[in-house]
Parts: sequence; C-alpha cells; structure tokens
Amino acid sequence: MAVAKRRGRRVETSSDGGRSQVDRSRQAEELSDSASNRNLFAIFVFFFIVIPAISVLVYRIKFTPPTHSSDSSSIVHQHRLAKTDVKFQEILSEHSKVSENLSLRHYTYPVLAYITPWNSKGYDIAKEFNSKFTHLSPVWYDLKSQGTHLTLEGRHNADVDWISELRRRGNAQVLPRVVLEASPVEFLRKKTLRSKAIDLIVKECKEMEYDGIVLESWSRWAAYGILHDLDMRNMALQFIKELGHALHYVSSMRKPEQRLTLIYVIGPPHSEKAQAHDFGPEDLNSLSNAVDGFSLMTYDFSSPQHPGPNAPLKWIHFTLQTLLGMSDRDDQSLAHKIFLGINFYGNDFIHSGGSGGGAITGMDYLSLLEKHRPALQWEKNSGEHYFLYADEDQKKHAVFYPSLMSISMRLEEARRWGTGISIWEIGQGLDYFMDLL
Repeated sequence: MAVAKRRGRRVETSSDGGRSQVDRSRQAEELSDSASNRNLFAIFVFFFIVIPAISVLVYRIKFTPPTHSSDSSSIVHQHRLAKTDVKFQEILSEHSKVSENLSLRHYTYPVLAYITPWNSKGYDIAKEFNSKFTHLSPVWYDLKSQGTHLTLEGRHNADVDWISELRRRGNAQVLPRVVLEASPVEFLRKKTLRSKAIDLIVKECKEMEYDGIVLESWSRWAAYGILHDLDMRNMALQFIKELGHALHYVSSMRKPEQRLTLIYVIGPPHSEKAQAHDFGPEDLNSLSNAVDGFSLMTYDFSSPQHPGPNAPLKWIHFTLQTLLGMSDRDDQSLAHKIFLGINFYGNDFIHSGGSGGGAITGMDYLSLLEKHRPALQWEKNSGEHYFLYADEDQKKHAVFYPSLMSISMRLEEARRWGTGISIWEIGQGLDYFMDLL
C-alpha cells in the first residue's frame, strides 16, 4: 500500500510535472509569439513613424530660412493684437512695444523700406530694425535739366555716417531713390543726354559706395503724356534697359562679387481697362532682364476728392493679377521681382461739410485717438480700419490708417503671390508694425 501510495504520488507528481511541462511549453510559445509581435510592432514603428518623423525634422532644419521665427515670438501675436475688433485704448498702450530680439524676421521675402529726409524717425527705425530689411532707399536725389545739360542733385542729403552705421548692423543694400525730372521729350530723343544720365548715376554710386539705385520716372512720363506715343514709349523702355545693364556691369565697392542693383518704381493700373500710360505686363517682361526689382505703388487708391480706404485688398489682388497674369503662385512668373507697396501712413479725409484732408503719420494718428477716443470700425471689403469724428467746425472726418490686422492681410497676400514688399515709408508707421516683418 505504501508503495502504491508512493506510486500514486509519483503518478500524481508525474502528471503534475507533465502539465507543467505542457504549460511551460505553451508559455514559451506564447512568449515567443508575444516577442514576435513586439518585434513586428517595433519594425512598424521604426519604418512608418520614426523614419518619417526624422525626415521631416531634417527637412525643416535644412530648408527653413534661419532668420524666420514663429509668430508666437512676436509681441503682436503674444498679445493677440492683430484683430478686427481692436480698441483705441489698445493702440495707445501697445504701439511702442516690440519684441526684444529685433533681428528676427517673420516675413522672409525681400523687404524694401523708403526713408525720407523730412521724417527723421525713419533713419532711426532703419538702424534699429536693420535686419528686418533687405533694401533701404533714402529719398535723396533728383536728375534735372539745366538748359541743355543734366545735373544730379541731392548729395547734400546723403548721410555717410548713417550708411556706415547701417552696414555695421546688417546687410541691407542701400539704394538711394533718384527721381528723373528732366524734360522727357528732349531727354529720351537725345542719346547724348541718356548716356550722360547713366554716367552721372553710375559715377555717384561708385563715389558714394551705394549698392545701386531706385529709379522713379514712369509716373512723370505719364504726366507729360509721352507714353501714348509708341516710339517714345520704346525709347523710355530702352533707357531703363541701358541703365540697368550699365549698373550690372559695375561691381559693388564693398562687395566685389555683387553687381549694382536697379529697382524701378511702377504704378498700379488706374482702371479695370488698361490705359495707354499704364505700366503693363508687356513692359514688365520687356524690362525683366535689366531690372532687379519693381517697386509697385499699391497705395493712394483714394484722394480728398474721392475719400475712402488707402489700398483696398481686392484692388491689390487685381493689380497683381493684371501685372502677373495669373491667380496663383507660379514659379515661372516674375512675382519674385515685385515689391508690393504697403503704406505706413494714413489719411484724414473730410467727407461731410466740405472736402479736403490729406496724409497723416503715426504720431498724427495717435493724437487723433487721444483727442477723440473713437470707436474703430473694420471695413471688410477693403480690409482696413477707420473711424469717424467731427472737428471744431462740425465737419465730419473719416480717418483711414494702417492697423496690425490690415498690414497682416497684405503681407499674407504678398506671401501667397511670392512677392517682396516695399514700405512707404517706415518713419510714418507705429513701432509695433515692425514686429510683423
């Protein structure tokens, strides 16, 4: 019996041992299956999640412009000031606040800024926010007729110390504006005068060590009525080409590997149907090889005789569409040569009880806000803020001045087309406008 019991025990033990072996075998298979599943999952994660994530990270590091920053680093966006329902109190309390890092760029396409001698604040803005700009154009020169001769006037405006300070702080090109005021009929018809003009401009660039010029002449030629004549128009285009080629032939004095730059000022069309004096897409294509950029004056849409917004967004879109002949960005277009005009000034129009009014600067605007404490309104069709007030004579005024929201929308329009921007002019704006650039 004892043996039997022992056998019984052995049998039971043997039976338990068999089950344990079976269980261990099953556990081993389950562990093996689990390990296999984990391996498959790890492979899936590695190939379909980790590698694409690394690829995206590498792409961003390699191709994102180093000067670009997220909007969250901007005081404007931190405080959520770019909005349609802005209050005058917010403008008065926030307009002078800017981000600590003044070198960060939020708009990574070219930025041309004009500076005028009669508004000295622009000189300080250009120095302080130098890294925000790629081109700076002080309004210094006029090319005039004196009898049968030409003179280039304006060197007395040139501030050599200011230019030196700009170049210590950043790499923006200094391109003084030259307005061609010489009588156009005689000027364009005489090759000797055209050659003399080119010699004067190139000589001034060399002696003053400019990086090139911004030339303005088309609006004056249109005012003289010469652009209706096909021969005169062709001579006008030919002069611009000759000037561009002459500048491109000369190396920059401070950067020998860089040629002198020509940016040409052009106006927007004055109606939906192109007029004979308008600068059109054919002119743009004709000059594209000789001109490095076109400063497009998309402002001054309204006037004291026809008060209203400074630069309606739909009008800006129409102007770009007219010039570039497309509705979407196209790598084959000349959009990259356009500097879309953005005004940093506003207008105070009399719209009831008379007519009149005119341009105002940022300081004028702040004074009006303090005095009248108005309710700002958002005009959706134009994409601009404005307000109304009555003066001491009970004449009603409408004030249109750029806001963070209106500028943001114009920057976005330029970004969609792939254009640069040109600002007229930085001394007339509010400090926190710089946080958008």
